[in-house]
Amino acid sequence: MSDDTLLERRHRLLGAGAPLFYDRPLHLVRGEGVRVWDSDGRIYLDAYNNVPHVGHCHPHVVEALADQAGRLNLSTRYLDERILDYGEALTGTFDESLSRVSLTCTGTEASELALRIARACTGNDGVIVTDFCYHGNSAVVAGLCTAFEMPEGIDPRVRTIRVPEADDDADLAASEVEAAIASLTEAGMRPAAIFFDTIFATEGMPAVPPGYVERAVALTRAAGGLYIADEVQPGLGRTGAAMWGHQLYDAVPDLVTLGKPLGNGHPLAGVVARPALIDGFAAKAMYFNTFGGNPVSCAAGHAVLEVIERESLMENARRVGEHLRTGLAALAQRHAMIGAPRGRGFFAGVPFLADGDPARPAPAAAKAAVNGMRERGVLISRTGRHDHVLKIRPPMPFSAADADQLLAALDETLESLEQPA
Repeated sequence: MSDDTLLERRHRLLGAGAPLFYDRPLHLVRGEGVRVWDSDGRIYLDAYNNVPHVGHCHPHVVEALADQAGRLNLSTRYLDERILDYGEALTGTFDESLSRVSLTCTGTEASELALRIARACTGNDGVIVTDFCYHGNSAVVAGLCTAFEMPEGIDPRVRTIRVPEADDDADLAASEVEAAIASLTEAGMRPAAIFFDTIFATEGMPAVPPGYVERAVALTRAAGGLYIADEVQPGLGRTGAAMWGHQLYDAVPDLVTLGKPLGNGHPLAGVVARPALIDGFAAKAMYFNTFGGNPVSCAAGHAVLEVIERESLMENARRVGEHLRTGLAALAQRHAMIGAPRGRGFFAGVPFLADGDPARPAPAAAKAAVNGMRERGVLISRTGRHDHVLKIRPPMPFSAADADQLLAALDETLESLEQPA
């Protein structure tokens, strides 16, 4: 079936507003490791999709899924070793204070559950988020997502703060948190939580000044709120420096939201929290998720943790990520349209700038680069307030040779963009 026919069927069934990557949509039919194949047999290097965290169709994960699917799959209202084995392995990667887990199917569900727990346990309603963030797409969570215009609008209980850059003063930046708390107080509210994506991915991956996160969290806690760390994107060793993004800072969260890569493509997400919070919420509300934590999902999640450890994927993210950033920095020296790379490990960003000016983002050039890389067989995307930062977020087995292929394709793409029209 032709791609045009598929696109027509898709528009008729899902609506023309259902988003697709690239100006010329891509029809993928197979994946293995860090590569995917399209319907014409062309191979692409996947440098974007973090959902297949340990690689597309990893045999250990596939085997665990198939084996458990052939045995039993039910809700969590029965005794089952698999959820306990997985939950213990998962919480064992966190600070010992974070020893309870409640599993869901999506990161959106995890965000909403964490927010419900925070509000129920603090008795407060306010939420502090950054002014360009995304944490999910339910009606409740959409009310605190500032990166995209939603029909629900921003919840009146939400206050926003700016994400500072590395050379900003941490205390001065944290004063925005104080202002947000004061604004809530004026409206007769107190903060229930401050909600951070720990690598600030949607915001464009800025390197925040040392001490900023710690100061923001301390101010929120002093006002009666909790710290929710969103690990849906930076978690599971992606930064190369720690298993979880919040471990890059000296502030242990009260609640952590997980999603996307947890099941390597199988729907699996959840909230890890302090026992008092999970237990306190359970005393006030009966929370149950029909599919969250089912045996097949837990088998997949456990297999992912095993692969990360067996194949030393966090160390790979650190080592190859440094190699990638070195190459990106070298390209920035040769191509004025891009700035210095951002991010950590296997989460890298490359800002596109007009005439090399950091104050002049160039989203059209970034979009052209994403499409140009696709034509050269490399899949990436873009992010940031102005949609001008290339988003490089490959599966964790990405090698130095893979990074070199990406760098060569980006070099060619930049050269083509610099040619006169």
